[in-house]
Amino acid sequence: MRRLFPVTDETAARASGGSAGEDGGGAARGALAPGGSGGFPGGDLVDREWSLAELGLAYAYPERGPGEPQPWLRANMVSTLDGAAQHDGRSQPISTATDMRIFGTLRALADVVIVGAETVRQEGYRPARARAEFAGAREAAGQGPAPAIAVISASLDLDFGLPLFTSPSVPTLILTGAAAAPDRMAAAEKAGARVVIAGDGVGVDPVRVVQALAELGHTRLLTEGGPRLLGQLVASGVLDELCLTISPMLTAGDAQRIAGGPSVAVPKRFELVSLLEEAGFLFSRYRRT
Repeated sequence: MRRLFPVTDETAARASGGSAGEDGGGAARGALAPGGSGGFPGGDLVDREWSLAELGLAYAYPERGPGEPQPWLRANMVSTLDGAAQHDGRSQPISTATDMRIFGTLRALADVVIVGAETVRQEGYRPARARAEFAGAREAAGQGPAPAIAVISASLDLDFGLPLFTSPSVPTLILTGAAAAPDRMAAAEKAGARVVIAGDGVGVDPVRVVQALAELGHTRLLTEGGPRLLGQLVASGVLDELCLTISPMLTAGDAQRIAGGPSVAVPKRFELVSLLEEAGFLFSRYRRT
């Protein structure tokens, strides 16, 4: 993986070295070494693999100042060159091994992973697993061994026999509205999930979702969509960061974009903070200005 745009000072300082990747999947090769072009230190491309520790530094959540911790919500999505977020209803066909390596890193840094019910159904979601490579860092940060999965659902039309509900390392959360069907809420709790009310009607209010998770101690927030959920988060103004993989593929068709729903009155402006490349895939990271 080549570093096209600075990631962090710590990662840049390691650009001339580094160890082999610590698990399977795509290799992260080639960082920009000190002393080059483009207005940034560098010029020599070092062909090497990035370790998971380096990826953890590159994608670390921002340090917060003193006082009560504030939640930080990032999204992780993948899109083709022509804007498709899926192919045949799933994101896996437009992904790559390195994209999944970053996917795993982002999960390992998060307190909770927020996902829409439709994405749970389409992608066959399973509980997040504890990763030995991040165990020490998570313990030092006061986190449990793995992030919780938080499912956003108005209807609670979910298969509570799935491993996501029957065998997670930490209980799965379901965020819904106060007017959701009582029998479905009872079924979710009977299956071992924790139901969290984050809206006055049937559905949720994205602002209250972030607040409710923060009240549970979850301030490092990650959402993996799907497009409808991400569109709601964008429209409500609660999204702080977007990690977007741009896949060098063209799919045509009528697949969804990464964010759906009504357009916002004024387009949201984000700034590029890092850009990585491997085999034509671009791994970008944008923050709200």
